[in-house]
Amino acid sequence: MSEPLTGSEPSRTVEVERKYDVDATTPLPDWSGVPGVDAVSAGELRELDARYLDTADAVLSRSGVALRRRTGGPDAGWHIKGPREGDGRLEIGWPLGDDEGVPDAVAATLARWTTDELLPLARIENSRTAYLLTGPGGVVAEFVDDRVRATDLRQGVQREWREWELELGPAAPADAEGREALFAAVEEAVFSAGGRHASSGSKLARALGF
Repeated sequence: MSEPLTGSEPSRTVEVERKYDVDATTPLPDWSGVPGVDAVSAGELRELDARYLDTADAVLSRSGVALRRRTGGPDAGWHIKGPREGDGRLEIGWPLGDDEGVPDAVAATLARWTTDELLPLARIENSRTAYLLTGPGGVVAEFVDDRVRATDLRQGVQREWREWELELGPAAPADAEGREALFAAVEEAVFSAGGRHASSGSKLARALGF
């Protein structure tokens, strides 16, 4: 889970999460069988609006990298999501700044992949309801119920869908065996409610029709 973006140094977070497709009327999962979870917070509504950028020939996307400027929620700002490594993905974040131009610090980090001009790629608006799954040690995971409205700005195509994400928190098991047991229990709850494995690896990919 990302921390609010403050100060001049970027935040760095390794996200370990799972995504699921759900229908518009699918009920929320029952988390009572998930090990280590003894409480679920009330839902917090977050209205998120993200604009994604890439080069004309999609260098970032082809490298497994995403650049976005997002408003709304506790981690509003500029984010670079790096290529996926195993079950995790590094996200680097900076504050929004005073205008919508790419900050120098963001451009400098992107330079390992490209220094070409960055152009609008997609807009993703998301009505997100977030829930904290907690246990004796703190937050085991954050579960979010996302209702997404996406526009492929280069093709002029709009898409809408609903999905769930579950991201491990600081009190989640640190060992691989413990994480697999946690995710197994999570998926049992998700599938029992009517959820399915995600058809796409990211919101951006789905916005672009992949």
